[in-house]
Amino acid sequence: MEKPENLGEFYERKKSCSSADFHSEVKHFNLFHLEPLDPDKPTVIPYRRRDFYKIMLVKGRSSVLYADKEIEVKKQALSFSNPMIPYQWRHLDGKREGMYCIFSKDFFHQFSQFQQYEVFQSHGTHLFELTDKQAEEVQVIFDKLEKELDSDYKYKFDLIKNLLFELIHYGLKMQPAAPVKSKKSSASERISSIFLELLERQFPVDELHTSVKLRTASDFANQLNVHVNHLNRAVKEITQKTTSVLIAERLLQEAKVLLRQSTWNVSGVAYALGFSEVTHFNNFFKKHTDLNPTQYRKSLL
Repeated sequence: MEKPENLGEFYERKKSCSSADFHSEVKHFNLFHLEPLDPDKPTVIPYRRRDFYKIMLVKGRSSVLYADKEIEVKKQALSFSNPMIPYQWRHLDGKREGMYCIFSKDFFHQFSQFQQYEVFQSHGTHLFELTDKQAEEVQVIFDKLEKELDSDYKYKFDLIKNLLFELIHYGLKMQPAAPVKSKKSSASERISSIFLELLERQFPVDELHTSVKLRTASDFANQLNVHVNHLNRAVKEITQKTTSVLIAERLLQEAKVLLRQSTWNVSGVAYALGFSEVTHFNNFFKKHTDLNPTQYRKSLL
């Protein structure tokens, strides 16, 4: 399974590209210009988890897929991304221009709770179509961000945080872009695909990734901003299994791996898999294997 890209890996990738916009001293914030489309490179940005936030001004016709929604960008847009909102970006013509900034939640430490705003929440709107005038106004803010980042001003990052909030509030005051109607089958395939990716990206469980957060159909539905019945219908249509069955199968698979390969005790395994009580984990495991976790571990000796 491909691991999520973190800020350190992102910076290394940008250095390998010899980006003139890379600032090696910046750990939690940076700013980049979008590179023009290369005919020899794919025009589709695939689903992938990234452990940082992103605000982007992009120019060029494109299409963005969020779970059961497809958003068309006719000319230019302002977008907001967070680590738990999966999406796919497709560039539909030969033009791609703009700027984007990336930052971690640590960048705003003791400054403000920026995650409270809808543009960074699963139920909110994350993409806004811009008029030419609006694009110019957003470009001015990005230009200010770039100027401050390149300056030697002692408190420049305080100004940068304020400019980021200016971008956030610019988006909050706008009407969302209109969704494109999709065929039921393609929407179901997309919802199922993203559900399975969200499920899988919680694994493998190890010391660096020690607790499964999404464990019920409702958890996944909330993350995807769809009704749980809608999610269940889509998943059943595509996989012929219920959402709950798929979640249980994946939890059981990981439980067996941990009991077989890790040195954690049963309560540690239970906690890592998101069970609040070890007895719940014991009952879950025995229901599916006819053995409790301790018996299963002994049977491997």
